[in-house]
Amino acid sequence: MEIKVLGTGCPKCKALEKATKDVVAEMNINANVVKEEDIMKIMEYGVMHTPGLVINEKVVLSGRVPSSTEIKDLLTQNQ
Repeated sequence: MEIKVLGTGCPKCKALEKATKDVVAEMNINANVVKEEDIMKIMEYGVMHTPGLVINEKVVLSGRVPSSTEIKDLLTQNQ
């Protein structure tokens, strides 16, 4: 599974990155979590409000930091 956290480095972006990595570890999912900070690449996904979460090249969330439960649900639905 390929997971990208889209954001330029703001506190919310960092919070989403940490929460996502924590959930991946907790669920023992084989996933590659990367942080994309290049604004041009973020815009290619059509994300206008960061942070954004992309799972397997599909934007599943943008503009807010979800709860751990919501991240778990998103990962489960997009495996």
